[in-house]
Amino acid sequence: MTSDTTQAGAAPYSSNLFLNVYDLWVMRLSNSYAWRCNRQNFLDLYNGRIGHRHLEVGPGSGWLLANADLPAEVDLTLSDLSPNSLKHTASRLQIPTTLIEQDVLEPFAENVEAFDSISLNYVLHCLPGDWSTKAAAFDNLAEKLKPGGVLFGSTVIGVDQRYTLFGKALMTAYNKIGAFGNWHDDLPGLEKALNSRFEQVKVDMIGNVALFVAENPRATPRI
Repeated sequence: MTSDTTQAGAAPYSSNLFLNVYDLWVMRLSNSYAWRCNRQNFLDLYNGRIGHRHLEVGPGSGWLLANADLPAEVDLTLSDLSPNSLKHTASRLQIPTTLIEQDVLEPFAENVEAFDSISLNYVLHCLPGDWSTKAAAFDNLAEKLKPGGVLFGSTVIGVDQRYTLFGKALMTAYNKIGAFGNWHDDLPGLEKALNSRFEQVKVDMIGNVALFVAENPRATPRI
């Protein structure tokens, strides 16, 4: 079951116009001038961490996958609430791809096999609620990681941040329309949610963006 507020965060990706300008608006302009974390930082996060069997949650326009160093013969799965985003990314990559229309706050089907790597880029700040709600995404994804697998991703932090004027304007507008839900997302809360579920966690702040890497899911999460 998917809530209306979860759907609101995915709504922009149902527009072909938005996906067509995503590379310019999000990857170039917003990252560099609103959040002060340029696109190379995301490629550095991806490169070397994408395993043979990889799950990309919230692929957006597919820019990162199209520009990252993918393993040869990668077994790629895309997951998103927006079927439009899934089709757009799969068409752009032009490699065999499995598509799953899925709310990351809900458990994945049992027949979805585990992955070597899972990425969660710019998804958490689009989800509704605080970390007690959003952390369900970590639980659901940890269940689909192979032993030795890695979860990595990024999110715009909403608490105790100094934004550019552009960033402040975007934060206000996006949260008002429901595209973002991160006014209460703090860095300590993110770190706590990850550390309670994974034995190895690294979180770096670049501008207003938290870039995280988590490995070795705990057998019993410490809530």
